[in-house]
Amino acid sequence: MAFRQEFVALNLSRFAVKTFDCGKPDMNQYLARFAAKNMGLKLSMTWVLPGDEIVVGQKSPIAAYYTLASCTVTREEIPTDERLPGYPVPVVLLARLAVDHRFQGQRLGEKTLVSALRHSVTLTERGLPAMGLILDVLDDDAHSFYQKFDLFRPFTNDPMRLFVPMSIVQQI
Repeated sequence: MAFRQEFVALNLSRFAVKTFDCGKPDMNQYLARFAAKNMGLKLSMTWVLPGDEIVVGQKSPIAAYYTLASCTVTREEIPTDERLPGYPVPVVLLARLAVDHRFQGQRLGEKTLVSALRHSVTLTERGLPAMGLILDVLDDDAHSFYQKFDLFRPFTNDPMRLFVPMSIVQQI
């Protein structure tokens, strides 16, 4: 299946969120039920990569999506040598990243991750302070996916939570 080249903000009137299926029910349900609601509440922002064809209701399918949010972490949690204050520091949270099963095998996971990383840099350049990006790995398959990029380091107290300094993300 073909897909467009650019990620765009999720818009329920344009995209068929209920047809998205990445094989992980929690990820599908988040997109279908909570992503737009969380955007409306200003809790997070979701971007989607539209498929080329139009489905029922004149909506485009979603080939992939990711969600970013801001959060804080304590300096003790972050695997970094940087001197940090004693209070929590801001980071960008890559809250969700998924590729629809119909589009898998086309390196869309990598394309989606790169887009999410670049968006996090754009957000910091526009004034959102963040010393890095973190993500919570869903399972062993996802952990293997992220580890192959050799960017992410596990949190000191949780190997399934990964961190990459913004100084590294800016080089991508």
